Amino acid sequence: MLARLKELRDLDGKLVLITGASSGLGELVAYEVAKRGARVVLCARNLEKLRQVAEKCKEISQTSAFVVQLDVSDSDAIDQQLNHVLKDIGPVDVLVNSAGFGLFETFQQIDMHVTEKMFRVNVLGLMYVTQKIAQQMIESGRGQIFNIASVAGKIATPKSTVYSATKFAIVGFSNALRLELRPLGVQVTTVNPGPMATNFFKQADPSGRYFDAVKLLSLSPNRVAHQISEAIGYRRREINAPLYMEAIHRGYELFPNFGDLLASSSFFNRK
Repeated sequence: MLARLKELRDLDGKLVLITGASSGLGELVAYEVAKRGARVVLCARNLEKLRQVAEKCKEISQTSAFVVQLDVSDSDAIDQQLNHVLKDIGPVDVLVNSAGFGLFETFQQIDMHVTEKMFRVNVLGLMYVTQKIAQQMIESGRGQIFNIASVAGKIATPKSTVYSATKFAIVGFSNALRLELRPLGVQVTTVNPGPMATNFFKQADPSGRYFDAVKLLSLSPNRVAHQISEAIGYRRREINAPLYMEAIHRGYELFPNFGDLLASSSFFNRK
């Protein structure tokens, strides 16, 4: 099975499906895999922006790029559109689940309709897409799935109750799925980035105060996208960036009471 996974290290002509591909990390991953000759299937709601990303991918890769308008909160649309991909475009070699959003608000104030939408997009949508593509990958005998979680899925902080809950769910789901799919030739890799300079914060924190506070500590999304591309074809369990956040998480698990104090300190509680 490992030999089949290694085949994905050469992305030339391979098919990579990316959700949330119209902007942010998903868009940048599309460019990274296009540099390596991959064909891409770009999925998101914003069709105009997807077409722009697809044109750039084609310029980079000199091969095909496909656009699929998809709302991952709609399970029927997922089923219909992915059936179209598998039938008319071909089997998917690599899946990158990048669609998602957040809102930094205290739990007592957050609109529960937003809570439900966040779970539908971040968790249930990811699961629906993953199940559909994983079934095909199992038939093919190889594949790799990247689930974009977050450092917030390992270290919860104030004003991220719902967002952290969705990302904790992704981490737990991915850990179990990895064990199920590995014997079948499919690798599951969880990506846990810290704050990145993307448009995510325009929705999560419209005031801009949080990102201004952590701007000097923020990650380059281009670097994270490159790490994802370079992990294709390898048994990489997780990508954690920055690494010091993973060290803090380990300490949090060993000393949870101290971790709670740290997570509520001014260093983390800047939202």
